[in-house]
Amino acid sequence: MAIVTAILLFFSVGVYFFSKLYLEKRFFKRLQDRAVTTTTLLFDLQTADTTVLKLVNTADKELLSDESIYVYDENLKKLVFASQEPYSGLFEELIPSIQKESKPTYYYAGFYQTLGIQLKKGTASYWVIVSAIDRNGKEALEDLRKILTVMVLIGLLLSGLSGWFFADKALAPMSGIITQVNEIFPANTERRVEHPNRSDEIGRLVATFNQLLDRIQEAFTMQKMFIANVSHELKNPLTKIYSQIDITLLQKRTPEVYEESLKSLQEDTRTLTQLTNTLLNLANTVVNAEAIQRLPLRIDELLWEAKSQLKKWHDNYVINIDFSDFPEDEEALILEGNEASLKVALMNLMDNACKFSENNSVFVSFSATVKEIRLSFMNKGPVIPKADLPYIFRPFYRSNATAKATKGHGVGLAIVSQIVKLHNGDISVVSNIDETVFTLVFRKS
Repeated sequence: MAIVTAILLFFSVGVYFFSKLYLEKRFFKRLQDRAVTTTTLLFDLQTADTTVLKLVNTADKELLSDESIYVYDENLKKLVFASQEPYSGLFEELIPSIQKESKPTYYYAGFYQTLGIQLKKGTASYWVIVSAIDRNGKEALEDLRKILTVMVLIGLLLSGLSGWFFADKALAPMSGIITQVNEIFPANTERRVEHPNRSDEIGRLVATFNQLLDRIQEAFTMQKMFIANVSHELKNPLTKIYSQIDITLLQKRTPEVYEESLKSLQEDTRTLTQLTNTLLNLANTVVNAEAIQRLPLRIDELLWEAKSQLKKWHDNYVINIDFSDFPEDEEALILEGNEASLKVALMNLMDNACKFSENNSVFVSFSATVKEIRLSFMNKGPVIPKADLPYIFRPFYRSNATAKATKGHGVGLAIVSQIVKLHNGDISVVSNIDETVFTLVFRKS
């Protein structure tokens, strides 16, 4: 309403202002015609005073209100012609004001609009002054002001009513959407917002909101699966530890039996510690993604450090790194990233490859250019079924083909996937009867 009011007032003031200018210009033009006619009749035709007035009035179809015509001899300081008696000091007031201009000069004298023309004949100098009141123009402006005022008020009323009607109509779908959204949470997360017109702005907003709901539902599902899997994975070693302690304390046993029990508890505790550490690594890569410090790293050195660290823990692993495709420009080996996170990812891939291979071995190759770095981890072992490939990077997911073969928690590849994404990279896997290959591609910005 405020904007519409401002626009209507702006146009109304503009119409009134330019109408006033037009009426003033037209009236001054009529005064100029009067002055020119009077000058012609008096000086060129030498017509008498009374005849001048009749001819001037006859020449103008629309008579001027309170018209006064004066011809003043500047040299003799007296009136040559006057349509009516001037008031005292008229010429002393007007002539200095209009004398500065060489062309016909318009002047306001109270309510009167005045025009002065200087005329020179030889040594003589005359001033022809015509003044009148533009009553018709004032009445027209008054009528225009009333019309514009009424039209502005009517326009505001109509815009208010139409704005209220259309705004209510336009916002009606929003009320329905709000009602639907309030019914979704927290019980009906599978439900989606409905809107009849999917092509308008509200429809596109609804589509975007439904996409957000899909992502939220997927996050909720992942969270439920995560909690259920964590509970299951933690329950087994804790239950086993408690049972062993409980059985051991039922009666006194020999030192050898106690030592055997302690070794078993140590193994279960190690398993529990490893699971806890992997869960912490996964949580840190997700929660503290923005806080990870990135530095320039050489990928070949990082591979060698990951190999050395893993060999300390598993001396039976065979890790072969192929340096045959070593780039000529060593700057191509530089990758901006976090050393600790990338080392965890490389060690997990090496560990998985050795763990599931036939001879505990992995073959690592890499290629580096100025645009990207590509790493491949190849082993020969059980084939990952095609149905399991889309899910192996999810936390706690384990394929039936590998779950029975080796111990694990199904968290390592989820950590690798998250770390790779944080470093502007992609991870893919190809598995067939000949080999299984995990490929990392890091793009350089």
